[in-house]
Amino acid sequence: MDIKKENPVYSRTDASKVVLPEDEWKQILSPEVYDVARQKGTERPWTSKFETSKEVGTFYCAVCGNALFKSDSKFESGCGWPSFYEPISKSSIIYTPDNMHGMNRTEVQCGRCKSHLGHVFEDGPPPTGLRYCINGVVLDFDKGAEAEKRYDEENSKR
Repeated sequence: MDIKKENPVYSRTDASKVVLPEDEWKQILSPEVYDVARQKGTERPWTSKFETSKEVGTFYCAVCGNALFKSDSKFESGCGWPSFYEPISKSSIIYTPDNMHGMNRTEVQCGRCKSHLGHVFEDGPPPTGLRYCINGVVLDFDKGAEAEKRYDEENSKR
C-alpha cells in the first residue's frame, strides 16, 4: 500500500493539525502502521529498514508527512529501533507520560497528528543526552539529494 497516495492527510508542506476519528485512520493506514501509530503498538526490534540506515536525508511521520528527524541526528544505539538524539524542531514532537506495563517512560508522538512514534530516554549521546527510540514503521524517509532535486524542479515550474 502506498500510504502517501491513499492518505488524504499526508503532506510535507501542510502544518495544520490532523484530527480524525479512529475508524477513518483504520481505513487510511496499513494494519502495521495503524497498530503502532494509533494503538501504541511496537514493531519487533531489528525489523526496521531504517534501524541501520546511514543514508542522508529527512525522516517524516509516515502517517501525516510531518518532518520529524534529520539523518545527522541518527545514531546506532544498539536498541533494535532507529534512534535519534534530537527532533527536527520543538513542534515536531509531543511528549506524554507513559506508565503502561509498570514502566515510567516518556512517549513521543507526532506533533501534527499525535500518532505514537516511540519513546525518549535520557541515555543518548551528546549534545542532548537523549535517545529517541522510534518505530521504523511510522517513519517515511526522503534522501537529501532527491528532496533537493524535487524542490529545484518544483521551483523551476513557477
